[in-house]
Amino acid sequence: MTTSSPGGPAHAGAPSSRAPGSSRVVELLRFGSVGLVAFVVDLGLFNLLRFGPGELLGEKPLTAKVVSVSVATVVAWLGNRYWTFAHARTQDHGRELLAFALANVGGMLVAVGCLAFSHYLLDLTSPLADNIAANGVGLVLGTAFRYVAYRYWVFTGGTPPAEPAAGTPAGDPAATEPLAPAAAADAATAEGSASAAP
Repeated sequence: MTTSSPGGPAHAGAPSSRAPGSSRVVELLRFGSVGLVAFVVDLGLFNLLRFGPGELLGEKPLTAKVVSVSVATVVAWLGNRYWTFAHARTQDHGRELLAFALANVGGMLVAVGCLAFSHYLLDLTSPLADNIAANGVGLVLGTAFRYVAYRYWVFTGGTPPAEPAAGTPAGDPAATEPLAPAAAADAATAEGSASAAP
């Protein structure tokens, strides 16, 4: 059943159909930006440990990857908690941190698994092969796993802020309740009709 207020179209208070999609796009862009910074940290540190001065972990590619992913995880946690999913931070910091760590262990296992498969099973041991396995295939699969885990399992404290409906003042609480303006208009119309009756 549709309702209309006097002088206004039906569903005038409902948000546009693109509001949820545009907030998801912003979230994905933020996630991607944080991920890009974390990727640079991961890639740079992995290669520094494997092939840099002194080759600290030159013969230990898996250890180098675990170290680089661990440092990149701290960078990603800061960015995602305080920027990407700031609206969905939970009050239980311990649970959130544990879930974040577990999600990243899962993502790291995906990347390390790709590297192990390439390096030890396929015997592709060149720097290029290690980087393609760990920082190409492993990164893409691990990132997809992390996003889903962060969105639906780690940062579950709230929902993305709704965009204000057309014609709703920015500070109006009705801006986050899509059906409230239509219900308020119906109530005002019913109240006006009741007070006008003799």
